[in-house]
Amino acid sequence: MPNRPPTPRPPKLLDCVRHACRRLHYSIHTEKAYVRWVTRYVLFHDTRHPKSLAARHVRAFLNHLAVDKQVAASTQNQALNALVFLYDRVLEIELGAIGDITPPQHPTRLPVVCTRAEVQAVLQRITGTNQLVALLLYGAGLRLSEALRLRVKDVDLERGEITVRDGKGAKDRVTMLPNRAKPRLTHQIKA
Repeated sequence: MPNRPPTPRPPKLLDCVRHACRRLHYSIHTEKAYVRWVTRYVLFHDTRHPKSLAARHVRAFLNHLAVDKQVAASTQNQALNALVFLYDRVLEIELGAIGDITPPQHPTRLPVVCTRAEVQAVLQRITGTNQLVALLLYGAGLRLSEALRLRVKDVDLERGEITVRDGKGAKDRVTMLPNRAKPRLTHQIKA
């Protein structure tokens, strides 16, 4: 009997999610978040494949997040986006109307915001490159990934500007360079 090549196995669901995210040029953070939500959704429904589930199952999962897990509204919304992406872009199945979703309860606590003195105390305790990154996060409003990907050509010391390339939403923006960060940034560029 002749040796037949093994038939290729269909790609796994999470690999399909990753591939669709990359094909559509989603950020790596979005890709990882969507993979986590799809995993949680499948596990919530006892590892049943999403093809065998319907809009009512999505609603049940989102209500579980709001009621049992007490997630924030933005978290529930991200889970919804991930599942709509799964059905629309990965499985290419019309999900239909999900129906009424229980909204999460608003937090009873107000968020804690540091005072200027507290921020100064934190910045004084950090040294070296970490302090420079923290200064850029606080003073220029950069996200951590933006500060870590900053390139020399994106810093204009004379004009006091930083150009953030390919930021959130794949957009470029210009922000101010904090005066306190200029000497450290100049030293870092020369090093």
